[in-house]
Amino acid sequence: MKKALLFNIQKFSVHDGPGIRTTIFFKGCPLTCQWCHNPESQSYKAEILINRDRCTRCGECEKHCSQQAAWQNNHQLFYDAEKCNACEMCIDYCCKNAREIAGKEYTVQDVMQEIHKDKPFYEQSGGGVTLSGGEVMIQIDFVEALVKACKEQGITVVIDTCGYAPSENFLRIMKYVDVFLYDIKLMDSRDHEHYTGRDNSLILENLRLLSNHDAVIQLRLPLIEGINTKNEQIQDIIDFIATLKIHSINLLPYHHMGQGKYKKLNCPLPVLERPSDLRLEEIQSMFKQANYKVQIGG
Repeated sequence: MKKALLFNIQKFSVHDGPGIRTTIFFKGCPLTCQWCHNPESQSYKAEILINRDRCTRCGECEKHCSQQAAWQNNHQLFYDAEKCNACEMCIDYCCKNAREIAGKEYTVQDVMQEIHKDKPFYEQSGGGVTLSGGEVMIQIDFVEALVKACKEQGITVVIDTCGYAPSENFLRIMKYVDVFLYDIKLMDSRDHEHYTGRDNSLILENLRLLSNHDAVIQLRLPLIEGINTKNEQIQDIIDFIATLKIHSINLLPYHHMGQGKYKKLNCPLPVLERPSDLRLEEIQSMFKQANYKVQIGG
């Protein structure tokens, strides 16, 4: 039975495709973007998130951890993610609810059961299911089975992807997908590798592939001040997509809403800034002048 590791099933999503949607978040991503607002999505294994402000250092997590992954020393709390097997015993015995797990295995039937609960909302709003991540295209066997099941039920499917996955994965599911929400971060390959951990050659290749097969592509550009907001960087993107079939473009300004998750993972907080409203409008104007349908946010 096919299973996938997910870290969230979000109901009533309105920013992940048309209408009201159920967004399924897959765990694990080949990129490590410095601006990622879902840092718990990057690892391919389940992880424990700890709210240290709630912790009273009662010692129950250490007492019940069979892997010795949780301990205290001089009133400081320590957690070794490499030792942890995500058994959730520390969560069960945490009286202050200071711990939560990111990552749980689901079957296709499990996910479809959740999807069916929301089906009336799809019918009223023109919504459906969005598969996101992490990087959804990595767990392709499960994804293929899930999108087929959705289409058999007449449910529209949107894939939100960074594009860094084998090209054959896209070919396998293309006919079952209504819209691809496709991220473009940077055109310069060295800059892309510096900020995300990977170069962008495969990402650009897969974007061409989808365009050549007449997929509906909604391009999404995360915008971070000082990283990818210069005129020449935006123009490079416009020049690259000039020969492609792009349905629309969303400009996604950086936000700080994910910083609490970095704290729970005990990771360094990213020191990044949102572009100004004026700069966003200037970038939007550049795409409009190139005759693209573009909006800020969404």
